[in-house]
Amino acid sequence: MVHFRHRLRALTVGGLALLTAATALPASAAAPDRTDRPSDGGLSAVIRYTEYGIPHITGKDYAQLGFGQGWAQATDQVCTLADGFVTLRGDRSRHFGGDAAPDRSLSAAATNLSSDLHFRGLRDARTVEKLLDRPAPLGPTRQAKELMRGWAAGYNAWLRQNKITDPACRTADWVRPVTTPDVARRLHAITQLAGHGAVVDGTTAPRPQDKKPARTAGALDPAKASRELLVRRGNTMGSNAVAFSGSTTADGRGLLHGNLHYPWQGGARFWQTQLTIPGELNVAGGSLLGVPIVTVGHNADMAWNYTVATGMAMSVYELKTVPGDPYSYLVDGKRERMTKRAVTVPVRGKDGRTTEVTRTQWWTRFGPVTTSMEDIPLPWTAGSVHTLVDPSTDNLRVTDAFLALSKADGVRGVQDALRRTQGLPWVNTIAADSRGHSLYTQSQVLPRVTDELAKRCSTPLGRQVFPASGLAVLDGSRRDCALGNDPDALQPGTFGPAAMPTLVDAPYAENANDSAWLANADRPLTGYPRIFGDIGTTRSVRTRGVIEDVAAMAKRGNLKVADLQRQEFANRAPAGDLAAKDAAKACAALPGGKATGSNGKAVDVSAACDVLAGWDRTVRAGSRGALLFDRFWRALVSSVPEQRLWRVPFSAAAPVTTPNTLNTADPGFARALADAVGELRAAGIALDAPWGEHQFVVRNGKRIPLSGGAHELGIWNVITARWDAQRGGYHDVVHGSSYIQAVGFDGSGCPVARTLLTYGQSSNPLSPHYSDQTELYSAGRMVTSRFCEKDILASPKLKVVRVSER
Repeated sequence: MVHFRHRLRALTVGGLALLTAATALPASAAAPDRTDRPSDGGLSAVIRYTEYGIPHITGKDYAQLGFGQGWAQATDQVCTLADGFVTLRGDRSRHFGGDAAPDRSLSAAATNLSSDLHFRGLRDARTVEKLLDRPAPLGPTRQAKELMRGWAAGYNAWLRQNKITDPACRTADWVRPVTTPDVARRLHAITQLAGHGAVVDGTTAPRPQDKKPARTAGALDPAKASRELLVRRGNTMGSNAVAFSGSTTADGRGLLHGNLHYPWQGGARFWQTQLTIPGELNVAGGSLLGVPIVTVGHNADMAWNYTVATGMAMSVYELKTVPGDPYSYLVDGKRERMTKRAVTVPVRGKDGRTTEVTRTQWWTRFGPVTTSMEDIPLPWTAGSVHTLVDPSTDNLRVTDAFLALSKADGVRGVQDALRRTQGLPWVNTIAADSRGHSLYTQSQVLPRVTDELAKRCSTPLGRQVFPASGLAVLDGSRRDCALGNDPDALQPGTFGPAAMPTLVDAPYAENANDSAWLANADRPLTGYPRIFGDIGTTRSVRTRGVIEDVAAMAKRGNLKVADLQRQEFANRAPAGDLAAKDAAKACAALPGGKATGSNGKAVDVSAACDVLAGWDRTVRAGSRGALLFDRFWRALVSSVPEQRLWRVPFSAAAPVTTPNTLNTADPGFARALADAVGELRAAGIALDAPWGEHQFVVRNGKRIPLSGGAHELGIWNVITARWDAQRGGYHDVVHGSSYIQAVGFDGSGCPVARTLLTYGQSSNPLSPHYSDQTELYSAGRMVTSRFCEKDILASPKLKVVRVSER
């Protein structure tokens, strides 16, 4: 069970005596009536801040806990949060113009206008309000709704009682109070990021064409384009996580290491907190902004993390339209009329004047009509139309899933929580507990497309894209092609818990954004439907590197939390281990030490050979040669297909060690080397320049060097940064290592945890917590977690604040 070691103590802060904790209550004493009903009177909470501005929030019930979370998030992130609520109101075009690109944390819309059409359409249809009104378990529980209500009240109270100092929105008229449905809309948008939210541009203004566009020579390969859907998702959000069972650890208890690779700017940032209702809930970890409960983290007995899963969260139905009526379609020969949604958006022009733009969206029994899915064209012709199926459009159970995980007392509790709530949208869950159990499970909301259904009902397009990516394109004109129901699924048309790929009590269970297949390389998971992910195919260099590292750690045994922290900052580059020696040898053999670049000019690359040979195969800040290899490797893998890149091809019998042996005879090798050398020299950058001198961020004028590197290099500690040679190299981080945790258990009820929020708690450059943890990250250090009462009270930075609506 979760241990609570609170005690009654008054602390004097600023001359005021504040109650900082409540008397401990046993779990059996928690009264559902007290925690489930709305709070009487004004809401309040106690927030105790420790080092690095980490808040420990205590509330008497769920509404008051949400209040404290909303207040504290506003303190650190008011401008980022407010910008997100502008998006959810469908008001970006009014304030920022229709053609500008929005922050893509809530959808993949390319323009503000497209984003506004999407979110205003959902508001006009009262989609979220209808989901809030659904009784649990299909709808959110009272506890979840109370958390949302409290969060909105806390955010609003902060706006009323404080002056905004962040220059990003200090004088903005778009910073406004929010409602409970606004908080729910944010959660709803998060669930759809891999589904409807990923194809907003194709659903916001579809129009029928007179005829099907003619295919031209060299048209995009649909199978390749569908694979790119997953690649692009992995290039914006990803993660590593590993759970070690007690058989590998020094004390027989589980260990968890998680590293979320999320954006460093905008609404997809994480934020760190501890949330406590005495006798009811005690959890610490990271929360996505706007979420009223911990998203990943630990309690006294269990730690969990997510990684972005390969499951295809959406599917497509192709419908036959009625001759002469493109707005009607046939199902088993019977005519059905589409639902029309006319959505009006105010748009500010370049002259500052606002006009209204109206677009019509069309919906079918399956979902919205779409005319494209990223690079895959889905034309609406005189004979057919395509419509999207995303089960998460009807999913507002995600808060209950987070809450249930926060309360789970071990791996079995995690499995039970996921089985009861069935609300996680596009992630895997990795967990470890104090009893020594480990878990990997791909328990996500997915459309129930079995392999049999795909084989029987795929359209010609579907037969190309489904094997390649798991994206189903099905014949919607037949009722027997409907998704069907699993007996254990809460939501019709989705897979139930029994279908989820799951691995329990393996010595290690890992994921680095590949499929479930090699969660443990010695215990491969197979037999799951293709829509969950693939089996027997090449793993990414990052997955291969992670498996090599964690398998070696598990074999060595006697693991402790300190070993997890060392792994985080080892910064080994598996691509370097695979290719640098071959590249250096082939470089030395080039005639005259020269190679021809993409521009057709010969480049003297002779100096690069020794640099590549001498590189230590890491991307630590002081590593010399890492930058040269990085620029060479990116140029090579972007121009040479995998089948030409390696001499030894992939083998499913040796998936961690193949493919291997760089094919330096391919013309792309010398070309990539010449391009990398020429690029660095043109920018005045030495070929053996230290990595940290050319990968950095600037915070308040201070340049902070960063270790870590790109996914393509296979780095555990992923950093994806903008490259500009003339500005010194990788000068700003787009996404990468964000909330990092290493958690173990010693039997005391106080977890042994190290955490790091790489970009700090606040995006306000005037905050003391704008870059403090970034400097820790640069130094390869982490924060010692203060979970138990004695540790919180011992903090030398302890600051106690009581916040309330009044």
